[in-house]
Amino acid sequence: MKKIHLEQIEGKSTGYMGLIALLGFFILGAIGSMLYMEHEGHWVSGMDNQIVWGLPHVFAVFLIVAASGALNVASISSVFQKKIYKPLSPLSTLVALALLTGGLMVLVLDLGRPDRLIVAMTYYNFKSIFAWNMILYNGFFVIVGVYAWFMLDRTMKKYSRYAGITAFVWRLALTTGTGSIFGFLVARTAYDMAMMAPMFIIMSFSFGLAVFILVLLAAYNGTNRPLGDVVVNRLRSLLGTFVFATLYFQIVYHLSNLYATEHHGYEAFILLGENGGSTYSTIFWVGQIILGSLLPIALIYAPALKNCRKTLTAASLLVILGGLASMYTIIIAGQAYPLEMFPGMEVVSSTFFDGETSQYSASLPELLLGLGGVALSLIMIALGIKVLGFLPASLEDSVADPHHKAE
Repeated sequence: MKKIHLEQIEGKSTGYMGLIALLGFFILGAIGSMLYMEHEGHWVSGMDNQIVWGLPHVFAVFLIVAASGALNVASISSVFQKKIYKPLSPLSTLVALALLTGGLMVLVLDLGRPDRLIVAMTYYNFKSIFAWNMILYNGFFVIVGVYAWFMLDRTMKKYSRYAGITAFVWRLALTTGTGSIFGFLVARTAYDMAMMAPMFIIMSFSFGLAVFILVLLAAYNGTNRPLGDVVVNRLRSLLGTFVFATLYFQIVYHLSNLYATEHHGYEAFILLGENGGSTYSTIFWVGQIILGSLLPIALIYAPALKNCRKTLTAASLLVILGGLASMYTIIIAGQAYPLEMFPGMEVVSSTFFDGETSQYSASLPELLLGLGGVALSLIMIALGIKVLGFLPASLEDSVADPHHKAE
């Protein structure tokens, strides 16, 4: 493998400036949505007493989970010593930090009272999984930031592997904590399962790598830098493996629920659309399984499409779409399914809608807030590769492939 040179991009083209302006527009829309919901109250959103986590949480949790997975490329390089991924490691850290920032921005602005975050920062209830996650998120910023610094600073590069191993362990803990938010909620039939933690970890691999591939392809196409097939095909194969693993965990999750009689009602709700769950069932089968899993697998492994970057782009976009569908079914459908007030007894009904399926329809402010988090992540990446040398000048096969033989 030849020596890799990391270089900034000029960032003076019309296309680059237009991208920054477009992303800035979405960020302003998110801020405006936050101010509108804070002023009018959350009744203007689609959320209510039953659905307390709405569409912004779908975007936020997706971005947080994807942040952990985006670091996977750097982890493979440092922890498992795969040299072909080493040139991509700095970009991997940038994408991870940007995605986590965007996700946390959505969570903070969706509080209604963002200033209440000060309470969460100054008072820790260590019996709460949310308090644990505050520590994990802050630690992720510090550890991954140090990891990026060690890789970019020649004098500190010899310590980068140790920082990479630390970041690898921490990101697993972070995603475990995020999945445990749902796994520890015993009151919800859709949650209450220890398998949530490892399932979120494998989902993070898939979602984060899909985002990373799109960023990589867009960056090299936009700057006209050479990007060889060896790197692209390695990432394609890795994405296919993660999509397969995610689908496997989804199957095991639902089979486990079907084995337990107490979860049969929820499984009928999600898989068959019974008890008012037709919308969520459609999102699950069409968005999560067909578009988000089976179609990407077909695009990745079809022999005729082996070196087609357009189909890889399409597969990555579909994985992201499937990821959002997964978060929607987990978060929204999990709350919409009726709470079991007294397990084993007759369904309780009252003016507070006990025992009834909740209906949710996202409002425009919620959508703009979620898209604003995505835009913030992307603008951080765009500015990061302009200001700092996160992007290799060339990733053609002769440069990136350690086994390349000159003809």
